[in-house]
Amino acid sequence: MLHQCLVSVKKPFIKMVPVPQPTCISGRGKVNDIAKICKQLGVSKPCIVTDHVLMKLGLLDSLLQTLDDANIGYSIFDDITPDPDYEMVRRGVEHYQNHASDSVIAFGGGSPMDCAKAMAASVKTNKDVAKLPGLLKVHRRLMPIIAIPTTAGTGSECTVAAVVSDVDARKKRSITDPFLVPKVAILDPELMLGLPAQVTAETGADALTHAIESYLSGYANTQTRQWSVSAIKRIFSELPTAYEDGNNTHAREQMALASFEAGLAFTRTYIGYVHAIAHQLGAFYHVPHGRANAIVLPLVLEGIQQRDNARLTQLAVELGYKDSVHGSASSQFTDAVNALLERIAIPKVVKELQVEDIPHIAQQAIKEAFGEYPVPEVMSRLECQQLLEKLVELGVE
Repeated sequence: MLHQCLVSVKKPFIKMVPVPQPTCISGRGKVNDIAKICKQLGVSKPCIVTDHVLMKLGLLDSLLQTLDDANIGYSIFDDITPDPDYEMVRRGVEHYQNHASDSVIAFGGGSPMDCAKAMAASVKTNKDVAKLPGLLKVHRRLMPIIAIPTTAGTGSECTVAAVVSDVDARKKRSITDPFLVPKVAILDPELMLGLPAQVTAETGADALTHAIESYLSGYANTQTRQWSVSAIKRIFSELPTAYEDGNNTHAREQMALASFEAGLAFTRTYIGYVHAIAHQLGAFYHVPHGRANAIVLPLVLEGIQQRDNARLTQLAVELGYKDSVHGSASSQFTDAVNALLERIAIPKVVKELQVEDIPHIAQQAIKEAFGEYPVPEVMSRLECQQLLEKLVELGVE
């Protein structure tokens, strides 16, 4: 009951805060529009935030050449590694200021996106990044942020959050503010061609988790549910193809659009227990976020389905499932999720998970979700521990 009261207090507050939507530019070769976009935004000295691997692979070559041809000066901060922490953001802020930058181009997966947005917030507020986690602590317009994802999963190109690791506390902290939403998102499937199958699978499962948890959220509305359903349909249809044929441009573009739609949805509805647990696995063991979500998702869905949850049934029906001799609509949907994850070779085990850590991980996950995430069903700490123990049991079998 207390959980419901807290959610009911926060829901109207969330509704009062408008969330902007970035301009979305989608299609093959659209990364080459970067100079035109910079000029439209009045940008002359962008700071490009990316990582060494993408630089080495040459994925930025076309973008950099386009900027060079347009005589737009830029600097490159490519020190990003998975799970950016406070210190990484601080180095990025120093780089931005030393180069007198006037904007940010976030190029890459979720880590460059998160770091870029946290850098922008720190620069504009003139506050150390460690003081920014929480709700509405940015509270001012940022410099233009142009987001160019190279994976289809995080949805960071259109969300209000930047997740940064607090190494000392072994926690992931979220800076949440509508001003963090990028001005423009460029979805270019050519940047995703040849992405490793495992990365394709894990990031795709991340987008699927966003879409499902958004639909099941107590904050969902007609628009967010439409985005969620559209994203899930695209993922069910195109993720196996993108996984099996990494050079299929159509599948890549459809997955990019699915990730964008899921991002639009969950940034307005919040998330749920899948993310709450996955965040702890990332903070404790550096398990990639998409993989952690994918492993936990079926177990959380199973718990929701067993309680005959009305929202899950509604989602299943909207996706075309019906009660039949094969089971209820919700059970058929849950089975379909499991089948998809098996097809893209998502593991059922968190190999890094240590039995002695389970009580603390469960405690932190429940603490993160309690009163914050408008979950469809309430999970106790004991239930969370039992869920995590299943992962260990699966590993032993």
